[in-house]
Amino acid sequence: FGRMKPVIVVHGGAGRIFKEREEGSRAGVVRAALRGYGVLKQGGSALDAVEEAVRSMEDDPHFNAGCGSVLNEKGEVEMDAIIMDGKTLDSGAVSAVKCIANPIKLARLVMEKTKHMLLTDHGAHLFAQAMGIPETPGEKLITERSRERWKKNLEPDSNPEEFQKDLGTVGAVAIDSEGNVACATSTGGLSNKLIGRVGDTACIGSGGYADNRSGATSTTGHGESIMKVVLARLILYHMEQGMSPEMAADTALDYMKTRVGGLGGVIVVNSSGEWAARFSTKQMSWATVKDDQLHCGIYTGERHTKSVDEALASESEGF
Repeated sequence: FGRMKPVIVVHGGAGRIFKEREEGSRAGVVRAALRGYGVLKQGGSALDAVEEAVRSMEDDPHFNAGCGSVLNEKGEVEMDAIIMDGKTLDSGAVSAVKCIANPIKLARLVMEKTKHMLLTDHGAHLFAQAMGIPETPGEKLITERSRERWKKNLEPDSNPEEFQKDLGTVGAVAIDSEGNVACATSTGGLSNKLIGRVGDTACIGSGGYADNRSGATSTTGHGESIMKVVLARLILYHMEQGMSPEMAADTALDYMKTRVGGLGGVIVVNSSGEWAARFSTKQMSWATVKDDQLHCGIYTGERHTKSVDEALASESEGF
């Protein structure tokens, strides 16, 4: 054991990242990647690493997950999340959950404490209570920005589609020193969505998939399009056919674009620790750590690299 070099990759959502939010998105994915890598470095599991990374982004109001989630048509936050273990193919997910700070934690509990894979809405709420998860008042999860956007979308001449380009689902994939892979994805969904709308995130094979035999992936973008092509599983299928993570990601994203006109982004790690962060949208914030090197970017072709020590130092100075 201990043969594999651990790798973590995170994304903070594909779409259009407005200029004033760029710094925050970048800092947020870097922080999440460093936290996840910290878990892996100490010999922690890929599952713990992806949960930790996603939790970090749920707590960051820059992202559409946890605190900072967008609002549904009624002005409420309804969140979806999934986590998956590549070793056993066990998975846990929650959909349309309200009033909890970290849906990814609840998804992990669904996986480990129930015989089920997906709990929704009221049932998920009862389960959270049974597990002793504190309730967070809905208002606490709502940012000024989400409320502004919700109001804008209510105007008769508004075009919510315009805003959907700035999506911000969050996700992570990892491989640990024992060669186990895992994925985690969490989102507030689409702004002004119908009550009870569940997108790709909570759906196994769409929002994420992990299998030690091939790798792990987490997706972001237009949920309905991702569901139509079962994007996460499609990428792993391409890797099973011998494609590299980058090639598999591009091929699947290209298929989604030509077949159903959908745009999105994905992060991938394969069973030998090769990784990719690819997107067909204008932007996607992403970060990865491998071999004690941190890489990150937002624009196509952009990639900054520094050592983890350097990144941790500037992290403690607060960027």
